[in-house]
Amino acid sequence: MEAISHAPIVSSGRMWTGRIMSWLVALFLIADAVMKLVKPAFVVDANTQLGYRESVIIPIGVVLLVSAVLYLIPQTAVLGAILLTGYLGGAVATHVRADGGVFPIVFAIVFGVLV
Repeated sequence: MEAISHAPIVSSGRMWTGRIMSWLVALFLIADAVMKLVKPAFVVDANTQLGYRESVIIPIGVVLLVSAVLYLIPQTAVLGAILLTGYLGGAVATHVRADGGVFPIVFAIVFGVLV
């Protein structure tokens, strides 16, 4: 007997749409990570207003950068997606705790869904 394969057939358009969405999300998160590593004044101010010490901004940036890079590598994309959704869940929790308003909360949730 022959094995029947039930692999889904994905159209080229859907495949490229998924890739582009993944890359756009990852590029935004990489840009955010780089800003945390460079630490301009507005990034330091925003993080301290959310309750984080200045000393943790660089480690958070490193975690975000590593997670986003893992997400872009096909062999480690699932691990990267898990790490990024955890990171974005932390962002939601931070904004809820700091009463940061609706937009930052919804923004992080939407990015988590896209990941």
